[in-house]
Amino acid sequence: MRKIFILGSILALLLITALAYFLGTGWLWLLLLVLPLVLMGIYDMIQVKHSIMRTYPVVGRMRFWMEDLRPKLYQYFVESDIDGRPINRIDRSTIYQRAKQQTDTMPFGTQLDVYAEGYEWMSHSIAPKDFHKLDHQPRMLVGNKGCKHPYSCSILNVSAMSFGSLSPNAIEALNAGAQIGGFAHNTGEGGISPYHLKHGGDIIWQIGTGYFGCRDKDGLFSNEGFRENALLPQVKMIELKISQGAKPGHGGILPGKKNTPEIAAIRHVEPYTTIYSPTYHSAFSTPRELVLFIQHLRDLSGGKPVGFKLCIGRKSEFIGICKAMIELDIYPDFITVDGAEGGTGAAPQEFSNYVGAPMLDGLAFVHNMLTGFGIREHIKIIASGKILSGFHLVRAFALGADACNSARAMMMALGCIQALQCNTNKCPTGVATQDPSLSVGLVVADKKQRVANYHAATVSSFVELLGAAGIDDYKKLTRSHIYRRVFMNEVRTFEDIFPSLQAGCMRNGHIPDRYRHDYEMAEIDRW
Repeated sequence: MRKIFILGSILALLLITALAYFLGTGWLWLLLLVLPLVLMGIYDMIQVKHSIMRTYPVVGRMRFWMEDLRPKLYQYFVESDIDGRPINRIDRSTIYQRAKQQTDTMPFGTQLDVYAEGYEWMSHSIAPKDFHKLDHQPRMLVGNKGCKHPYSCSILNVSAMSFGSLSPNAIEALNAGAQIGGFAHNTGEGGISPYHLKHGGDIIWQIGTGYFGCRDKDGLFSNEGFRENALLPQVKMIELKISQGAKPGHGGILPGKKNTPEIAAIRHVEPYTTIYSPTYHSAFSTPRELVLFIQHLRDLSGGKPVGFKLCIGRKSEFIGICKAMIELDIYPDFITVDGAEGGTGAAPQEFSNYVGAPMLDGLAFVHNMLTGFGIREHIKIIASGKILSGFHLVRAFALGADACNSARAMMMALGCIQALQCNTNKCPTGVATQDPSLSVGLVVADKKQRVANYHAATVSSFVELLGAAGIDDYKKLTRSHIYRRVFMNEVRTFEDIFPSLQAGCMRNGHIPDRYRHDYEMAEIDRW
């Protein structure tokens, strides 16, 4: 191929020269087309990084062009409405339609295979409730006996996404949308930026292992730094991030391309360097110390609700935390359960694909443990992991959640098209980038209303599903309301798949066999 290119280049240049000599210099314009290709091919042959380009000059570049085009071509021309990943086209379209207040109904019936293994549905009632008479803005109160400033929280909120991962315009629009719709905006572990504070939306401040926004020069937790941010009036709750569903046990990643001087100043790190959050917390190292640290954060914040977020891994470790809570008589105000299906801007594929419990399994386990230990009344549970629609809310509440957080759906309400370039700083819609030439396309004044629209329509859909089930309060949802086809001719309820525990059974000696080994392994002074 190299010989063919060299010979072809020589012949092309000779032909153009001959045409210009015999027919006039006007033919030299062909050099504008041929000469760049010749120079490109010469470069391809002398470079040493790409063997295909070196062997097939110019033509070999098509391989890389097609790799770049593949996700776009696949999304628009190959995948069906129901098999797109991570989020299928039906759900994406619903999010867009609700954000834009367009018709979100479907024609001609479901495209889902209702006899396929894994298909899920909600049981309805012959005597449904009048949707119009139900509470269209259900909320929950977060705060137990140790909390001085309980927070009335929407049942659907913006999940953790950091400034740095998202653009300034995206953060502004999310917070402004939260302010319009009366729901909360989780900052992610990247700290509180001016864009979180500009529009007055309620904030859940997340603190990760890097302690961004509350760290000293050595990267350790700073009481003074924490207190300064925690006392901001917009900060309604504080969430300590133990692990993230998309990459549990790994720590957050901020690519160097996104780490601008502004972001570095907020995080107290060096700009344009890739920032890896530590994999573990330096402020505590046992379940006992974790529970005491939560109380310490609550005291420093003046009594605001404090909780922690985790993806379930070793069950004995969470049971150890429950044992520590009981011994110390200290309880977090909430626990956010993240799932392996959760999103992220950047994660190693092994961690994203093969580490951590999915949200439904983790949620059912956490609810069971808190119930079994008799401490569920002290702690609210927030579910996070691919929450996109009203049915996803129903499913999570049936398993024990009190509220839900959503990240990617909120991004799509901003205009995200699932281009899968979050980790490249080249997001075409300006959502997940720090490139001003791209983020300028995201107009806050327009997108903030779309975020509020999506939230309102999704909660409204959820309330309508409650009415269809004959329920007037989402707290009455149980695992028996949700069915899953486990085989073509076998259907089970979530109660069958995720059996509930009797209140207090883990403390009175009636430990189910499936939890006995983990219970015996759990300790409060070591993980």
